[in-house]
Amino acid sequence: MADNFNPNQAPDTGHEWDGIRELTNQPPRWWMIGFYLSWAWLVAYLIIYPSIPLISSHTKGVIGWTSIGEYKEAIAKFDAVRQPYVDKLATMSAEEILKDPEMLNFANSYTKALFGDTCASCHGANGQGTPGLFPVLNDDDWLFGGTVADISETVTNGRQGVMPAHAGTLSEAELNQLADFVLAVSAGKATQEGLAAFSNAGCSGCHGEDAKGNKFVGSANLTDRIWRFGGSREEILHTIKYGVNQEGVEHTRNAVMPSFGGRLSANDIKLLTVKVWSLGGGQTE
Repeated sequence: MADNFNPNQAPDTGHEWDGIRELTNQPPRWWMIGFYLSWAWLVAYLIIYPSIPLISSHTKGVIGWTSIGEYKEAIAKFDAVRQPYVDKLATMSAEEILKDPEMLNFANSYTKALFGDTCASCHGANGQGTPGLFPVLNDDDWLFGGTVADISETVTNGRQGVMPAHAGTLSEAELNQLADFVLAVSAGKATQEGLAAFSNAGCSGCHGEDAKGNKFVGSANLTDRIWRFGGSREEILHTIKYGVNQEGVEHTRNAVMPSFGGRLSANDIKLLTVKVWSLGGGQTE
């Protein structure tokens, strides 16, 4: 375009909007070259790649490339690398996997999707649990035991905690005394009077004389300040009053884990056992 170009003398289309005239002068040469090259690229693309839909199929392109084919090729390469590890996992016990750092790392990575599909909806993607609803798996507190055998049994057969409701058997003063005791023992400040009330109410039969729980019945350790249903005095009193999984008791706590023995293979249960053990630093005995 010449430096002395006068837009007022250029031919136009007769269209004008808000003082702006639509001219008919030719665009710059570089723009036209790019425009024609884009057409050339389009023709080349239509020849090289699958692109034009037909009645029952589409053009295949001269190189036969498809996105699904590339995807399947990548998956095949990935499986070729992964399969030897998968095969080896099937021959190892949970204990053997936990002792082999390389296989343990692979097992936890490989089981991430299985854990997400099976466990994460309740326990969270990282085993963080849901306060008051589902237990935390990434700490070292275990209601029913944290050994490989304990965790495997939990996954296979499920769990259902039981605690009687004391609202109808104890006076309001006794209920409050027990709530105060649980708060005190969790802080390491239990009194003899509180221990006596704890024992007289029958709580030591499940939680033990030392209040540290019993994995065989799934009773909580009351001394570690880790709370299944909340550690405020109000929450503790609620649990004491209405119990856990008490049929016909309004406001009772619900604590049921389904069994996966009939849904998952033995190998999947083994891998989930390893995953859960690793999340929380499982117990050895």
